[in-house]
Amino acid sequence: MKKIILVAALIGVIAGFFIFDLHQLLTLDGIKGSLGQIQDWRAQTPVLAAAIYFGVYVIITALSLPGAAIMTLVGGALFGLGWGLLLVSFASSIGALLAFLVSRYVLRDWVQSKFGERLIAINEGVKKDGAFYLFTLRLVPVFPFFVINLVMGLTPMRAATFYWVSQVGMLVGTVVYVNAGTQLAQLTSLSGILSPELLLSFVLLGLFPLIANKIISIIKSRRVYARWNKPKKFDRNMIVIGGGAGGLVASYIGATVKAKVTLIEAHKMGGDCLNYGCVPSKALIRSAKLAHQMRNADKYGLDAAQPTLSFKKVMARIEQIVRDIEPHDSVERYTELGVEVLQGYGRLIDPWTVEIKMNDGSTQTLTARSIVIAAGASPFVPPLPGIEQSGYLTSDTLWEECAKLEQPPQKLVVLGGGPIGCELAQSFARLGSAVTQIEMLPRILIREDEDVSALAQKSLESDGVNILAGHKALRCENDGEDKFIVVEKDGKEQRIPFDMLVCAVGRSARLDGYGLEELGIETNRTVLTNDYLETLYPNIYAAGDVAGPYQFTHTAAHQAWYAAVNALFGQFKRFRVDYRVIPWTTFIDPEVARVGINEQEAKEQGIEYELTRYGIDDLDRAIADSAAVGFVKVLTVPGKDKILGVTIAGEHAGDLLAEFVLAMKHGLGLNKILETIHTYPTWAEANKYAAGEWKKAHAPEKVLALLERYHAWRRG
Repeated sequence: MKKIILVAALIGVIAGFFIFDLHQLLTLDGIKGSLGQIQDWRAQTPVLAAAIYFGVYVIITALSLPGAAIMTLVGGALFGLGWGLLLVSFASSIGALLAFLVSRYVLRDWVQSKFGERLIAINEGVKKDGAFYLFTLRLVPVFPFFVINLVMGLTPMRAATFYWVSQVGMLVGTVVYVNAGTQLAQLTSLSGILSPELLLSFVLLGLFPLIANKIISIIKSRRVYARWNKPKKFDRNMIVIGGGAGGLVASYIGATVKAKVTLIEAHKMGGDCLNYGCVPSKALIRSAKLAHQMRNADKYGLDAAQPTLSFKKVMARIEQIVRDIEPHDSVERYTELGVEVLQGYGRLIDPWTVEIKMNDGSTQTLTARSIVIAAGASPFVPPLPGIEQSGYLTSDTLWEECAKLEQPPQKLVVLGGGPIGCELAQSFARLGSAVTQIEMLPRILIREDEDVSALAQKSLESDGVNILAGHKALRCENDGEDKFIVVEKDGKEQRIPFDMLVCAVGRSARLDGYGLEELGIETNRTVLTNDYLETLYPNIYAAGDVAGPYQFTHTAAHQAWYAAVNALFGQFKRFRVDYRVIPWTTFIDPEVARVGINEQEAKEQGIEYELTRYGIDDLDRAIADSAAVGFVKVLTVPGKDKILGVTIAGEHAGDLLAEFVLAMKHGLGLNKILETIHTYPTWAEANKYAAGEWKKAHAPEKVLALLERYHAWRRG
């Protein structure tokens, strides 16, 4: 209501300004016609004249009324260059600030809520370099200043910053106009003030900060490279260190655009995902799920049966699946694509040179204009006393050791309650292991909402997993052939026996062993990069787990595109990496999939949201599949169908999420999903029904009441 009153008042004042022809007073002819009287009045009451002039100038600027240029000329004519410049400079800056604040108060929330996703990059740019760009615009009076005032009010720029930059930036143009005003009687038109030569001077002046910024960037770059000798020519356009998801995509892009690319991988092509993570774990999950379904066949009208389990065959199947997928990431395939693949350890010698210690013992040195670091991450092992003597395994070493076993471990301890820990705990429990899962935090899947964690815990416990949340691991102990891990909660210690201990408490970026320290490239858990994935050296990029902030195969591939394109074409156009819509899935049963923010993040960040929830127990296909467990949760902007985030817990959640990812990426709301035909009966209908729940909550009750009366009238 306050905004409505303010807008109405402003419209009234502006309308009155034109209705009463006040704008005619602020024309060159109008001012010149009454200049003598105004000068006499100023001579009689100089202080009052200055005060009234100052106030009128502020009002005209604040309301974005036409006439600011004339008022500037009047300032020179009445008060001379010195006092005129002083009055105009402060009056114009204060008026601009008021226009900025009015725009911010009335329009910013609406603009940001409606176009927020599209404005993310602009908002970030304003936060980082807004003062610089505003200063550049202020130096060129060709740009309408009132437009700049209103537009800047819609951005996150601080009011104080806007004021002082405007005060300084408008000074040059103000001097020109005030000085012209001292000769007001001789002026025949405003166009005479800004001659083509003067306009060109202003444009060059406006370009100066941009040029200066570029020069500063070049100087900084040269300073970084000062102690290195840059090669006169290069062996390669790009060298990629690491043959995981990020390195493979970067190499593929380079080869596709016909660049000469070398990919260096010391161990197995495909990296962690193919060999130790995504692929083998999902193969294990599938076998475990089938064993679970056999035990629970009575749910489907069949006789339940205890599966005859050969763990060795299960592991052999996993190994075969890895072998079946290996050709997609193989040396042969990438060689055919045009990538030179070298198997060895790459080490940065200088910003352009990589020394490769080949697996066959030889050494090779190559230079490249650009280098992409995609070294990945490795499992983090907590420094528990006695853990080195425990024979612990990680998600990397688990598969090779399990391949040696005839039966799954009888007593398995999984340390960690994140996605990897939960997936392994449930799978091994379904395959017959007695599993204890230890999590130091109050609940498993701590990044998810509490109801999601509760659903996951209930599912794991129904499969026999003993979850010890809120328990801190203290040490590992050996008692003859027996092994134990000691945990503590509320001051009480508990000794848990195990045959196998799996550490699944997270992964650490690989930062050592390839020359970062020698080159002075900064690290802090990951390689530090800017928005373009550049490191300290603009020609060296990082992508994937080694760069963070996400450790997913799909985000590694996403970053690799930006790293490769910027590395090869950054001299023409650079692209900021886009993290706005990042999905992920935890592949327990039922699956947990998410994109955007969830409830707990919205509360932590102070983001207002509206929650829509659809229970999958109501979905026909889920009922038919005897899998009617879970829900779809959608967070939207209050009163609107714009999606802020989605969490799905249920069977096929990872696949169902794709529709919401697409919608968020392209700014589609729940109404568009509701309007889309979904095949019946499918799991995808859950998305449409969730959109329908939102629609029902926003049904126009007054309109429906009128329609009810209308139909009653039609019946007679």
